[in-house]
Amino acid sequence: MHGNPLLYSSNPISQCPLSLFIRHRLISPFRWEVSGLASVSSSSRVQWPLNFPQTYRNALCHLHSTASQEIVETSNSGSGYVEIGFLSSVHGLQGDVCVKPSTDFPELRFSTPGRRWLRQQVSGRETIQEVELGEGREHPGKKSWILKIKGIDTVEQAKQLVGSTLLATEEDRPELEEGEFYTRDLIGMRVILKETGELVGTVVNVFNSGASDLLQVMLVSFIDMPNGSAKPEVASNGQSGSLVWVPFVEAIVPDVDLRRRELKITPPKGLLELNLRCDERSKKERRQLAWKERKKLQKRLVAAKRKLYELGQQHVFHGFASGEKSQRSSLTEQIIVINTKLFQQALQNIEIFSRRWNVTEQMNEARAKLLHTLKISEDCFIHSANECMLQENCILQQRGLFFLSKGKLAFCLVINDIQKSTENSSLPLLQKLLCDDHRFGKKEDRHSVPLVLVCPTHAIEPLQKLFLDHDHFAFNSQKVWFLEEEKLPIVSNSLEEQKKHKILLESRWQILQSPVGSGGVISSLSSQGILEDLAVMGVEYIQIFNANTRYVGNNSVLLGFVDSQEVEIGIQIYKDAEDMEESYNMIFHMNTLKKLTKQLDKLRFYPVPKLNSYVEKAGKDWISVVPSFPNSYELRSSIYSCLNSWPSDKICLMEITQ
Repeated sequence: MHGNPLLYSSNPISQCPLSLFIRHRLISPFRWEVSGLASVSSSSRVQWPLNFPQTYRNALCHLHSTASQEIVETSNSGSGYVEIGFLSSVHGLQGDVCVKPSTDFPELRFSTPGRRWLRQQVSGRETIQEVELGEGREHPGKKSWILKIKGIDTVEQAKQLVGSTLLATEEDRPELEEGEFYTRDLIGMRVILKETGELVGTVVNVFNSGASDLLQVMLVSFIDMPNGSAKPEVASNGQSGSLVWVPFVEAIVPDVDLRRRELKITPPKGLLELNLRCDERSKKERRQLAWKERKKLQKRLVAAKRKLYELGQQHVFHGFASGEKSQRSSLTEQIIVINTKLFQQALQNIEIFSRRWNVTEQMNEARAKLLHTLKISEDCFIHSANECMLQENCILQQRGLFFLSKGKLAFCLVINDIQKSTENSSLPLLQKLLCDDHRFGKKEDRHSVPLVLVCPTHAIEPLQKLFLDHDHFAFNSQKVWFLEEEKLPIVSNSLEEQKKHKILLESRWQILQSPVGSGGVISSLSSQGILEDLAVMGVEYIQIFNANTRYVGNNSVLLGFVDSQEVEIGIQIYKDAEDMEESYNMIFHMNTLKKLTKQLDKLRFYPVPKLNSYVEKAGKDWISVVPSFPNSYELRSSIYSCLNSWPSDKICLMEITQ
C-alpha cells in the first residue's frame, strides 16, 4: 500500500492525451522537462475537454501525488546522470554563474560542495566534464542559484560555461521516504487488475501535471474491460498498441510493488476506455497526421515571427541559436500563443493612455447619459430577501430565474487570486459559494447551465480537482470550460532602438508575461469556439463577473432588467465601490458579445509600471539585469473600456445601495 505517494519524476515527459479531464486554453510549457535519448518536448500544450463519463466523475477521490522532478539522462556509454540545472548567465565579476534549477532538491544540489558534471556542445559534439562545486547560494528574488565553481575565477571563463547543463550522478539521487516514488522506477512496471489478477498492460510513461500524476499504460491484447465492453484488437506484437491514462491516486492505484515490478489498480468504470484510440488508421497514416501537425505548427511560428519582426521584437528569437531542443521548443510555444493583434494594440495605447483607466470616473460620467437605470437595496441580495423586500423588482427576479432554469444564461466566473501555494488560497471560499443554491441556482437547474471559469495557469488543475471531487457541483461536465487568463509580454518602459518598447526576457527561452486584466476575458471567450458552442446550446445571455465582487453568483434581477429594457449590456455597480475594476459584474447578450470579440480594437490598454529583472544579449554574451527602480510596463485592459463603442441606449445600469 502507498498512503500518500509523492512521485519524483525521472523520465522525459510526453504530451498528455487531448481528451482528458478539462478543456482550457493552451497552458504555459512545463519548465521541468529535460531531454534524454528519447525525449519528447514538455512544452506541448494541453487541451482537455471536460467530458468524463458519469461513473468516472463520481469515482475520483482526493489526489495524493505531487510532482517533483529530476530527469535522468542516459548517455550512450550507459552511465546515468541526473540533470539538476541549466547555467543561464554570468553573475558578477568573480566568475560566478547563475543556474536555473530543474530539480526539487535545490538546496541539496547547489549548496553542498562536491563533484558535479557539465554537459556541453563542443564543435557539434556532446561532451561531459567533471567540475568541483565550491559553494552556492540562492539568488534573492529570482528563481535561480548563484554557484562558484572551483577554477572559474573570471568573467571570460564563466562565459564559456553559459548554456551548459549541470549534472549529478544517478546514484546521488536523494533517498525517498516510504510511499514516495521516482517515476523512472515506475516505467516498465506491469499493471494488473486487483480484483481479477488480470494483466492490463505496462507503464510506458508518466505525465507530471503538478497537482496529480498520470500513468500512461499500453494495453495488452485480450483484456476484459470493467464495463464489459469489447476487447482491444490484437496487434501482431502481442499488444494492442492502445494507450490509456491512469491517475496515480490511492483510490485507483492502491498497491505499488517495486520488488515485483507490479501495480495493482481498481479503475472506475469507463476509465480504461476513456482514451482508447477509436480509429483504424495505420501507422503510416498516423505518421502523416503527425507530420501535418508539425507543418501547421511551423506555419504558425513563421506567421508569429513575421508579426514580431514588424513590431521590432526580433530579439526574442536569439534563444533559437542555443540551448537544447526542449528549451527551443518552449520558446516556440510561447511565441506562437502571443496574441500579436492585442499586443500591437497595447503598444499603440501606451503613448495615448499613459495613466490607469479609471472605471469609477467613467461610470460616474456615464450615469447621466444612460437611459436605463435602476437602484436596488443591498438587502435584496441576502438569502432571506422576500417578495415584499424586492417589491416591483420581484418581477425582474422571476424573469431572470426563468432564463436560468431554461439554460438561457451562462456564467463566466473570473478567478484571479488563487495562490500557487495551498495556503491562503481562495478555493475553500469558492467551494462554499458553488455549494450555495442561492448563488448559482438550484442543483436541479444547474445541469442545463453552462459555466466558464477563467483563471491563471497554475489554478487550472486545483480547480479541476475541486470540481471532480464535488461531482462538478451539479453542473453538466460537458458544459464546463476552464480557460487560462489572457496574458501579454512585459515590455521595457523606455523606448529602445527603433523607438520600440522591447519585450523583456526572463531567460533566453522564457518571455516575461503578465495578465491583461478584465479586458482579456473577452479575448479568452473568443478562443476555441466557445461562444459558438454556447449559441448552439441555446444560451441568450452570459454573465461575466469577478470572484472578488461583493455578491458572487447569479444576478437574476439584473438579467430580468436587461431583458425587460431590451438592452444588450447590463452593468451592476455598488454605490460605495472604490475600485469597480476589481469587482465587476456584467451581463451581455450573446450577439453583443460575439460582436465585441470581433472588435477587440475597441479595448483600451494602459501601462502599469513595474520592476522586473531580465536578461538581454550584449554582443555575443547574455547578461542579467537587476533594476533598482520600475523599468517595465505590464499591459492591462478593463472590460469597461469596450463600453465607449456601444450606444448608451443599449446599456442599462443597476446600482446597489445600502
